[in-house]
Amino acid sequence: MCGIVGAVSGRNIVPVLVQGLQRLEYRGYDSCGVAVHAGGLQRARTTSRVAELLAQVRDDHIEGTTGIAHTRWATHGAPAVHNAHPHFSHGPGADAEVARPGRIALVHNGIIENHEALRAALQARGYVFASQTDTEVIAHLIDSHYDGDLFEAVKASVTQLHGAYAIAAICRDEPNRVVGARAGSPLILGVGKEEGENFLASDAMALAGVTDQIVYLEEGDVVDLQPGKYWIVDRQHKPASRTVRTVQAHSGAAELGPYRHYMQKEIFEQPRAIADTLEGVEGIVPELFDGPGSDGVPGAAAWRVFDEIDRVLILACGTSYYSGCTAKYWLEGIAKIPTQVEIASEYRYRDSVPDPRTLVVTISQSGETADTLAALRHAQSLGMTQTLTICNVATSAMVRECKLAYITRAGVEIGVASTKAFTTQLAGLFLLTLALAQAKGRLAEADEARYLKEMRHLPVALQSVLALEPQIIGWSEDFARKENALFLGRGLHYPIALEGALKLKEVTYIHAEAYAAGELKHGPLALVTSEMPVVTVAPNDALLEKLKSNLQEVRARGGVLYVLADGDTRIENSEGIHVIRMPEHYGALSPLLHVVPLQLLAYHTACARGTDVDKPRNLAKSVTVE
Repeated sequence: MCGIVGAVSGRNIVPVLVQGLQRLEYRGYDSCGVAVHAGGLQRARTTSRVAELLAQVRDDHIEGTTGIAHTRWATHGAPAVHNAHPHFSHGPGADAEVARPGRIALVHNGIIENHEALRAALQARGYVFASQTDTEVIAHLIDSHYDGDLFEAVKASVTQLHGAYAIAAICRDEPNRVVGARAGSPLILGVGKEEGENFLASDAMALAGVTDQIVYLEEGDVVDLQPGKYWIVDRQHKPASRTVRTVQAHSGAAELGPYRHYMQKEIFEQPRAIADTLEGVEGIVPELFDGPGSDGVPGAAAWRVFDEIDRVLILACGTSYYSGCTAKYWLEGIAKIPTQVEIASEYRYRDSVPDPRTLVVTISQSGETADTLAALRHAQSLGMTQTLTICNVATSAMVRECKLAYITRAGVEIGVASTKAFTTQLAGLFLLTLALAQAKGRLAEADEARYLKEMRHLPVALQSVLALEPQIIGWSEDFARKENALFLGRGLHYPIALEGALKLKEVTYIHAEAYAAGELKHGPLALVTSEMPVVTVAPNDALLEKLKSNLQEVRARGGVLYVLADGDTRIENSEGIHVIRMPEHYGALSPLLHVVPLQLLAYHTACARGTDVDKPRNLAKSVTVE
């Protein structure tokens, strides 16, 4: 959540800061702001989008060679200008109501858990607070430690912070310096191409076109940026050397082409994303999931890990959690490996029974999801050190902290509601299932060949599903007038119903819930009326006849059904039953096809209701706070 950009340069850096914010706006868009050193500190803030901030800095002629910028997802304090970053310090005796800047300007991602105690102590010393944020506490704290050296003041301050943070600070008295620090939230250093330039950012994408030389700061690092130089100290404040990597980051300002929104574009990119994710998959071998420790032997590290595990624990949040729930059916049904799926934000806060012969699998689009990273570290602390991640960002913390990884190739996903990242996660998880089945000697050659053939056909099959869009638009016109919806699925498709309900609520603000269809009569049936549309995922599988009985329960109560049915299910259109026929039945891989119409339903319903499809209210793309 939230995005940071900072820079020291010999040129006016404001255009770079604002452009970086535009690329990070997916991380939060409740407010945004920029502060620069221009003989003193100048600031612009708005609760509108970054485009409005750009107009404001132009109108106010804000320019400077050193600066910081931020786009916010609100945690502490409502989305309001006085809570927007950057925050200024207001020392003892200051008047926070007056617009004059203080000595320190600061931006912050994360949550400071002891902010109330720090606030009380600073107020007792005469510091004046102008916001309800935990961030302003850090600005005042740095000011309280400042004695002519911003780097030393930040180092002293972070030792008092409990929680997660990535910060960037500038000082009125030091015009060519930006100091950053991180713990629990991502922060990178960009080594500039132009002489004397250096940058900070939450994500390499913010610096696309500016530099491709990236240093990933480690937990507890504090970094000092000055023209033409930088240095880093670790959590013990000892000098630290960090590798400079060449990272080809992609700009978030991808062309929409013929599409109205990024969400629609990304739904239609799924055939390509799946094809790219599966590129080079000829035989299912563990080397697809390789990591450090192979010693030059392809697959060596993966073979060792797979040989030492008897069960799987999947940790994820949101949409990624539903991909894990789907994978549980595959892992137990095909690989015959006991599998547990945990919501990452819950797992670390309960007593569990660790088993060192468990493969801990994390799933994350960004690889920086705070709850999932914390859950991974908790599992490792319990002695479960065999770890693997399914992730879309090869340079992320999740990849660096796991022994093994499978990198999906969804490409940059700009829409907040995940679509192509989800289906590529499913593809990666199905490959993991086959790799484990092969490693355990539980995958017959004929089955392996059949699954591989079906996977190679997925892009074509997805194109056929996307051709159903006009029929789904017809459904969306009905849904746009509703305020509640139920989604039903059974077995392997129950998690797909969950994902369909999540997509609808995310972008349309319609209350939507999903149930295993067999649970309908155990409570949810009480909600069914003619005003409650019931979406049902109906593949031709072993549970079809059971599912048909559940559909009859809905119709008997006057409910209206919207059914995504395989062609040979013999479910027909009739009064109160609307059927869209899927192009083909796809067996174990059917979830990858059935989820796409649910994505389109959410998208077109949101369009019909006039919501902000790509940036739904109260949400952000990369959830880097707990």
